[in-house]
Amino acid sequence: MPRVSYRYIKSAAYKETWDLQQALLDQAVAIKMQNRKEGIVLPIENHLIFCDHPHVYTLGKSGEENHLLLNNQSLKEKGVEFFKINRGGDITYHGPGQLVGYPILDLEQFFTDIHKYLRFLEQAVIDTLAEFGIQAGRYDGFTGVWIDADNPSKARKICAMGVRCSRWVTMHGFALNINTDLNYFNHIVPCGILDKGVTSMQQELKKHVDEALVQQILLEKLAAHFDMQIIQI
Repeated sequence: MPRVSYRYIKSAAYKETWDLQQALLDQAVAIKMQNRKEGIVLPIENHLIFCDHPHVYTLGKSGEENHLLLNNQSLKEKGVEFFKINRGGDITYHGPGQLVGYPILDLEQFFTDIHKYLRFLEQAVIDTLAEFGIQAGRYDGFTGVWIDADNPSKARKICAMGVRCSRWVTMHGFALNINTDLNYFNHIVPCGILDKGVTSMQQELKKHVDEALVQQILLEKLAAHFDMQIIQI
């Protein structure tokens, strides 16, 4: 059973968290390269970071910059940062009331299948939402977790996903809207999808949701689906 070091960072500056992820991935990749070159078996650590961010928009490498509907001055006035980053996917929003998860996992310790990896992340979120009485699922052709996915006219995303994988080591991850201010999504084309909305647990349940409880349950679901041991650091 792979061991995964877990930490939670409150109000994490986006650039600092991105740099931390990249450093952990680079470290893991360097060890893998050394192991293969020298025929040794140095251990490769797995990590899971949960956090929330101050207001920020991030644009994936396959996204279109015109999906950000604000100019630099408007971003500054609203106190929102903007980063072009190296994950897959298009543009999304991170902010208070949202649970962001960054797994930095060596998939060779689990399974070498990036599609399976994404499906496992989605299922952990789907199972977590079910614990709160929210029925969620997948929308064919799109990553992430959706409400009313079987009804295109009502389908709305509650959890966005975008990842990067280098030599089977992952970074970036998912963003689950819990008590998120959804108005910030009005200034982008979320995930590059023009005709679909976004939602949150608070929006669906019509009440404030205990974010610490969501974190706890999601950790349990991730541990179960990936058959991993989570160690808090």
